Amino acid sequence: MQKPIIFAIDDEPAVLAAVARDLRKAYGQSYQVLRADAGESALEALRELKLRGAPVALLLADQRMPGLSGVAFLAEAMALFPTAKRVLLTAYADTEAAIRAINEVRLDHYLMKPWDPPEERLYPVLDDLLDDWSAGFRPPFEGIRVLGSRWNRRAHELKEFLGRNNVPFRWLDVDARETDEEARSLFDRATREQLPLPMVVLPDGTALSDPQTDVIAERIGLRRKAETSFYDLVIVGAGPAGLAAAVYGASEGLRTVLVEREAPGGQAGMSSRIENYLGFPSGLTGADLARRAVTQARRFGVELLAPHEAVGLRADGPYRIVTLGDGTELSGHAVLVATGLTWRELDAPGVSRLHGAGVYYGAALTEAMSCRGEEVFIVGGANSAGQAAVFFSTYARKVTMLVRADSLARSMSQYLIDQIGAIENISVEMRREVVEAHGEERLEAISVRDADTGDVERRETSALFIFIGAEPCTDWLREALPLDERGYVLTGDVVRARESGPRWPLDRDPYLFETAVPGVFVAGDTRHGSVKRIASGVGEGSVCVQMIHEYLKRV
Repeated sequence: MQKPIIFAIDDEPAVLAAVARDLRKAYGQSYQVLRADAGESALEALRELKLRGAPVALLLADQRMPGLSGVAFLAEAMALFPTAKRVLLTAYADTEAAIRAINEVRLDHYLMKPWDPPEERLYPVLDDLLDDWSAGFRPPFEGIRVLGSRWNRRAHELKEFLGRNNVPFRWLDVDARETDEEARSLFDRATREQLPLPMVVLPDGTALSDPQTDVIAERIGLRRKAETSFYDLVIVGAGPAGLAAAVYGASEGLRTVLVEREAPGGQAGMSSRIENYLGFPSGLTGADLARRAVTQARRFGVELLAPHEAVGLRADGPYRIVTLGDGTELSGHAVLVATGLTWRELDAPGVSRLHGAGVYYGAALTEAMSCRGEEVFIVGGANSAGQAAVFFSTYARKVTMLVRADSLARSMSQYLIDQIGAIENISVEMRREVVEAHGEERLEAISVRDADTGDVERRETSALFIFIGAEPCTDWLREALPLDERGYVLTGDVVRARESGPRWPLDRDPYLFETAVPGVFVAGDTRHGSVKRIASGVGEGSVCVQMIHEYLKRV
C-alpha cells in the first residue's frame, strides 16, 4: 500500500521549500510529502488522489495566498478528504481568521510562522495530529473487488472461487449501494459501460463482466499451463490425500504435478474449524490447513495446475495419461487419483433452482457476513454440519440444525456435540427434514417435515446450508477403472478378487492402493473402503508414495 500523504500549500517558494524539508526530515519514512504553490492546483491534485484512492493524512495551507485563501482551500478540501487533519499556516495578523476557521472548516490547529526550531514548535503538534489520524485510519482495500447481488448464483460462485483459493477480495453488495459509496460508484460504472453483473474489478482497475473462473485464474496468476507434458507422478485432486502425496513425492525426488478442479483443500478446505487434527491443539480452519500444505508442496517444487478438471484417464504402454478439460494431456510413469467427494444434492422442490441464492452446499464461508442477525438453517448431523453450526453461530442471530436421525451421536464427534450444547443460539431439531424451498429470485422460506408425525411446517429464512453426505467424484473414471456400486474406486485385494471385468494383468499382487490398471493409484475418500477423515487422507496420500516408488522400481 502506498504511504499516506502530507500535503503542504504555500505561495512563497522559500517557505514552501522549508515546510517540505522539515516534513520530510521527520515523516518521510512513513508518509509521502507533496507540495503545491496555490490552492487551485492543490485542489486539482487532491481530486486526482481521490480518484486513485490515495489516503491523505494532513493538509497544511498558508492563509495568505492569492486567489484561494488557506481557509477557503481547506473548506473545499474537506469535502474530498473529510478525515484529513487540517492545519493553517498564519502570520500574527491572521490569528483572528485562524480562530474563526476552527468552526468554519473544523480546523485542527494553526501554526504561526516561523516555527523554528521545528523540534519544539512544529513536530509535537503534527505528531499528535498524525497519531489521531492513524488511530482512525482504515487503509483502502487494494485487492480484487466483486460487485453483485447476494442472491445471484454466479456472484456466489465467484466469491467461493476466490475465497477457497486464498485470494483476498472485497465483496460489494449492489443491493446495499444506497449506503455503500464504493458499491454505488462501481454500480454506476457498470451501468455507464453496460457491463452485466456480477463484475470483478482487478487491482489495476480492469473490470471483468461475469467472468468464468478460468479467466480470473489467468488474470490473478494461478498456474494454468504445465511446464512439461511428462512427469514421474501426476496427481489429480488437491485435497488432504493429494496434497500429502505431492509433498512426499516431490520431497523424495519425483517430478510431480498436481491438478485441481476448483481450489486446494477439497471438502476439508471448506471446513470452518478442524479441532481434532493431530498437532493443532487450538484447531485450525480448513483453509489454513490447505494454505500450509500448498506452501509446503511448492517449496519442494510441485506444480499446481488450477482450476483444471480431469476428464479422462488411459494407459499407453508404460505411460499413464490424464486428459484435462481443455484437451491438454499430462503423461507420467504413475498417476494418483485423489479427487475426493462432492456434496450430495438435496432432492426437494425449489432447492436446485435456489442454489447459490440462499441455498448452499457445505459451509459456504463467504456467506457468513451476509447472515449477520438472521436465522439460518443447517441440514445434516455429521461433523461438517456441526462445525458449520458452531461457525455460523458467531454471525447469525440463531442457527437451527435439522437432523434426520434421532441422535447426533450417530455421526458426530462428542467434542462437537458438547460445543453445540453449550452455545445458546444453536437449536437442534431431531427427526426433521426439508421437503421444499420457497422463493422466486431468492430463498424466502423452507418447509420442514416432522418424520414422526408427518406434520409440515413453513419456516421463514434466507439461508439454508446442506450437509447430507457426499458422493465420489469418479464419473470421469467409469470407462477407465472398476468402481463399486456407489462409484468408489476398487483397489488392492478387491481388484484381484473380482470375478467379472478385466483380470489383473501382472504376476505380482496389486499394491494396497493400486487400481486394476498398474501404475494408477487411489488415495483418500475416493477409494473403496476408505475412512472419511482428514488424517486418514493425509496418511493414505503419504503411504501411497511409497507404493509408487516400489512400482517405479519394476517399470
